[in-house]
Amino acid sequence: MARIMAIDYGGKRTGIAVTDPLQIIATGLITIPSENLIAFLKKYSAEEMLDLIIVGLPKNWDESDTHGTPLARKAIEKIKKEFPLIPVKEVDERYTSKMAKNAMLEMGMKKKDRRDKKNVDVIAATILLQEYLQSIA
Repeated sequence: MARIMAIDYGGKRTGIAVTDPLQIIATGLITIPSENLIAFLKKYSAEEMLDLIIVGLPKNWDESDTHGTPLARKAIEKIKKEFPLIPVKEVDERYTSKMAKNAMLEMGMKKKDRRDKKNVDVIAATILLQEYLQSIA
């Protein structure tokens, strides 16, 4: 089996998480500058097979778009264009950043590490992926 990748896309940074090859466990992989996403995906997909890429789509509580929604949609279109053989699925990413911050508190991360937005992004991607895995189980 191949992996599933989750992308928490942001204007500046993008958090990425992947499953193990059996698609059981979600693991945070990396946070990269958003402008490097396609280059990263090309390199990663050359080394690892991907069954699916899920991308978090930011929405407000009332289903309206946030300031980040158009950016995420543009990234999704680029991914679909560059990787036509890998399915791309949008998933609701509401509250994942807040959940990531709460998870960091529960893990006992130091305040300095919790302030590092790279940590928030990769944990948010991991939460996205874990929630997706639970939804298909």
